[in-house]
Amino acid sequence: MLCLNWLKPCSYGGLVWHDVIKKRHAEKAAEAGVDGLILVSAGAGGHAGTLNPMPFVQEIRGFFKKTILLAGCISNGADIASAMQMGADFAWIGTRFINTTESRASDGYREMIIASGASDIVHTAAVSGVPANFLRPSLEAMGITQEMWDQKAQMDFGKEMDAAKAEAKAWKTLWSAGQGVTTIHDNVPVAELINRLKAEFIQALEKQVKLLERYSTTA
Repeated sequence: MLCLNWLKPCSYGGLVWHDVIKKRHAEKAAEAGVDGLILVSAGAGGHAGTLNPMPFVQEIRGFFKKTILLAGCISNGADIASAMQMGADFAWIGTRFINTTESRASDGYREMIIASGASDIVHTAAVSGVPANFLRPSLEAMGITQEMWDQKAQMDFGKEMDAAKAEAKAWKTLWSAGQGVTTIHDNVPVAELINRLKAEFIQALEKQVKLLERYSTTA
């Protein structure tokens, strides 16, 4: 359960899991007494970090002994198994659940995710002033060019875009997603997706058992 009161203790007994993208953020959150950290690594949808998950998890695990959740490009059960093998306690999944039948995302949004690959994800601070990952086609559809999204500062839509597009509600047409789109190919009910993730997770662990048997016998 998440506490929405940022880092303050939850009086009702809820747990505080705090997003971090670098060691300093994690240290400050740990000092505040959070119950867990969500390590938002490179390629995650929305406001993402730039660190590779493997060293990121190990760096934070070196001083944080509570719950660690890994976020970024996790779209199937094998990814969940990998996150746990890296040292995370849980996997944090976002983009994959956009393409579920219960999601309120538009059909266009979901179709764009299915049609996109990792190279279609743009990491830019131009939209909100904070670095985040967006679907390239959605940026281009709003007239946002690479020159614009390469800017470090927040974009002034009224100046950078023509009048018609400036009137549009940007956050309804600028769509965020992570690099995990590369393995998303369908829209399914949440229950079906959960069952699939569980089956894939077990299959991944079974493969690891076979690898263990293989290499333990040759040692």
